[in-house]
Amino acid sequence: MKAIVIPQYGGADVLELREVPEPECGPEDLLVDVRATALNRADLLQRLGLYPQPGPKPAHDIPGLEYAGEVAGIGTRVEGFAVGDRVMGILSGASYAEKIVTHHRLAVRVPENLSWCEAAAIPEAFITAHDALSQCDLSCGESVLVHAVGSGVGAAAVQVAAIMGATPILGTAGSAEKLAAAKKLGLDIGIDYKSEDFVQATKQVTEGRGIDVIVDFIAAAYLERNVRALANRGRMVVIGLLGGGRAELDLGQLLAKRASIRGTVLRARSLEEKAAATRAFEK
Repeated sequence: MKAIVIPQYGGADVLELREVPEPECGPEDLLVDVRATALNRADLLQRLGLYPQPGPKPAHDIPGLEYAGEVAGIGTRVEGFAVGDRVMGILSGASYAEKIVTHHRLAVRVPENLSWCEAAAIPEAFITAHDALSQCDLSCGESVLVHAVGSGVGAAAVQVAAIMGATPILGTAGSAEKLAAAKKLGLDIGIDYKSEDFVQATKQVTEGRGIDVIVDFIAAAYLERNVRALANRGRMVVIGLLGGGRAELDLGQLLAKRASIRGTVLRARSLEEKAAATRAFEK
C-alpha cells in the first residue's frame, strides 16, 4: 500500500510517498480502508522529530492521528462491526496511508450526514475537547473560558460546552475573524487577547465571581492569570504548552479558591483509557 513517510526530520519537503507493507489485523482489530485523514499540530511536531509515536519505533514513521474510512477486515474476536461499515477514530499515528489497523473499541461509526473529510476532522479535536470538559465535571449552567478558540480543539470545546449546557461561554483568540467564526459555533463572548485583559473581561461578565472551567492551551504564559480568573472551586485543564511548560505560581491563590488544575493528553494513554474516552464521546 502507499503511505506518506517521514524518512528524516525536517520541513514539509522531507515527506515521501512510499510503498510500505499493509498492517496486519489482529484478533480484536479492524482493518480500515482510509478515505480521509486530517492534519494536526502533533503531525507537524512528529515531522520535526519533537513528538514521536509512543511505544517501539515503527519500521516506517507514518504520521496521522485520525482517520475516516470503510471497514475492510475484522478480527476473529470482534463483534458489532461488518465489512463496509463507515468508521472514524483516533490513532497513535500512521493514518497517512491507504489502510490502517485499529482496535475495534477505538472505532466510532460515522453519522450518515457527514462526508469522509468532515468525519476525519472530528476524532482528535472533539474527543480531546469532550474528554477535557468531562474531566472538569462541567455542569449545566456553569461558565467556561476556552483559550485559542480559533484552534481545532478550541472550536470543538466551544461546541461541546454549548451542548453540555455551559453558560456563558467565553473564548480568546488573536483576531476578530477567529472570534466571529467561534461565535457561529456557540461562543457567547469573544476576547481579543492582543488588546483585552481576559481576567478583567471574565470578572466583568461574571460580576466578579470568576470562571468555573477553563480549557487552556497556552500553559506557562497564562497560568497565573488563569488562576486569578477562576471562581471558587473552579477547575482548569491544560491541553497544550504553546506558551511554555514552566511557570511560577502563588499556590495561596489555589488554596484560597479551593481550585484545581489538571493536565491531559490523549496520544500516550493506555488502550483502556482511550477506549473509555472514545465511548463517552460516541454516546
